Amino acid sequence: MNRLAEKVALITGAAGGIGAAAARRFAAQGARVLLVDLDETALQEVAKSTDAMSYCVADVSQAEQMAACVEATVQRYGGLDIAVLNAGIEGQVRPITDYDIATFDRVMAVNVRGVWLGLKYCIPQIARRGGGSIVITSSVAGLSGADNMSAYCASKHAVVGLMRTAAGECAPMNIRVNTVNPAPIETRMMRSLETGFLPDQPDAAKAFITQRIPMQRYGTPQEVADLMLFLAGDESPYCTGGTYTVDGGMFCR
Repeated sequence: MNRLAEKVALITGAAGGIGAAAARRFAAQGARVLLVDLDETALQEVAKSTDAMSYCVADVSQAEQMAACVEATVQRYGGLDIAVLNAGIEGQVRPITDYDIATFDRVMAVNVRGVWLGLKYCIPQIARRGGGSIVITSSVAGLSGADNMSAYCASKHAVVGLMRTAAGECAPMNIRVNTVNPAPIETRMMRSLETGFLPDQPDAAKAFITQRIPMQRYGTPQEVADLMLFLAGDESPYCTGGTYTVDGGMFCR
């Protein structure tokens, strides 16, 4: 029950389904966790479950705010061992020719720049502790295309490239870097995407997506958090530079 005993973790996007599940899973395994998100009310709800968590309200795409969150982690808990760079937004469901430019830029800012800033500021602190783990949330959309989701797909492919670059740079520092690539998960984001695909029939959109998954269901945030826990902890010491799907078999066909 103490797989992360004495570890300190920072989790971005911690107010959402996957981020909150990871925070609770990590804290239950002995970690002290700094939660990062823009939604303070939701952060308070997650953090109140244990004294092992605190939070920092921030926009991960803003350098000063991301740096301040990393510094807050070090000041509160004495260092940093694990970073879960999970913050992300879905953008619009529209063809490239109809996609709003400002929305595209915002998706890239949060999903790519936010991860890059997380790497920039977390790597030196993790190195000071003698090494650790960085887990980046990508998506199955980071491994293939998806019609009408150009910004999201581009951003999730981009973070795989960031991960592979960081894994090579960080190996001499004993820092492992990997992506988790979920299929559809039961979260707010999927409700938004279902409505985007079929505005008047979101249940039909979910049924269509589910048919493409061999296990015939969406995953749960807890299932993604369990994979993150494995990659964050000491049970995966030789795992770096990898893309780890949690997808119900979507990529077995």
